[in-house]
Amino acid sequence: MKRFTQIILGIALLTTLTLACSSNRNIALKQNAGVVADPSLYATLYQQFAAEYKALCFQAYNIASFRLDEALQRKYHRPLAIVLDIDETVLDNIPYQAAALKGNFGYPVQWDEWMNKADAEPLEGVVKFLQRAEDKGVTIFYISNRKDKYKAATIENLKAKQLPFADEDHVLLRTDGNEKNTRRNLVAQNFEIIMFVGDNLGDFDGIFDTTDAQLRTDATIKYADSFGEKWIVLPNPVYGNWVDALRGYDLKLPPQALADTLKNSLIEF
Repeated sequence: MKRFTQIILGIALLTTLTLACSSNRNIALKQNAGVVADPSLYATLYQQFAAEYKALCFQAYNIASFRLDEALQRKYHRPLAIVLDIDETVLDNIPYQAAALKGNFGYPVQWDEWMNKADAEPLEGVVKFLQRAEDKGVTIFYISNRKDKYKAATIENLKAKQLPFADEDHVLLRTDGNEKNTRRNLVAQNFEIIMFVGDNLGDFDGIFDTTDAQLRTDATIKYADSFGEKWIVLPNPVYGNWVDALRGYDLKLPPQALADTLKNSLIEF
C-alpha cells in the first residue's frame, strides 16, 4: 500500500510539473507575441551600450579628419568653414530618450529640464576633430533645430565640453520653421563650406526635408558621391525624419496598433 501511495504521489508530482512547465511556456509565448516594446527601446539601448555605435562615431570623425586634410591642400578665395548639426552629431541626447522610456513620456515633456541642464556629453571623436579643425584655421558653425530659446544653455554645454566656436555668432538655432537652408546660406555668403556633418539627411540639403520615403531615397542615390566626401553622416536609429517617412507611422495609434502597422510594412523575402 505504501509503495502504491508513493507511485500515485510521484505521478501526481510529475503531472503538476508538466502542467507548470506547459503553463510557463504558454505564458512565455503569449509574452513574446503580445507584449509591445516601445519602437525606440532597442535603438536607445544600441546608442547607449553598443560598442558598434561608438565605432561608427569614431569612423565618421576619422573620415572627416581625412577630408579636412584633403581640403586644406586646395586653394580657396574665402575662409574655410565646417557646418555641423548638434543633437546626435556633436552632443548626445540619448539620456533624455532613456528618461522618456522609463517615465513613459515623450517630447517635449521634460525637454526644457534636459536642455537647461546643459550637460550632454560629446560624441566619440568630435572634440578631437573640431579642435584640430580650429588649429588649422577652419571656422566651426553649429546649425541646429533646437529652439532659439535654448541658445544660452546650448552654448554653455558646448563650452563645458571643450568644443570650439561656442558663441552667439557660431551657434545658429531655429527661430521659425525647421528648414536649415537659410542658415546654411548665411554661412556660405562669407565662407567656403568644406564639410557638413549631421545625423539627419536634412542637415545636408533641403531636398531631404520631406516625409516621402521614395523621394528621400531617390535624392540619396542622386547625391551618393557626396557621402563620405563633403557630407559626413552619424548614425541615429532613435529619431529623425526617417521615422516620419515610415509607411504607416502615426503616433496617434495605440502602441499595439502602431507596432502592427509598422510590422506590416516590412518587406519579406
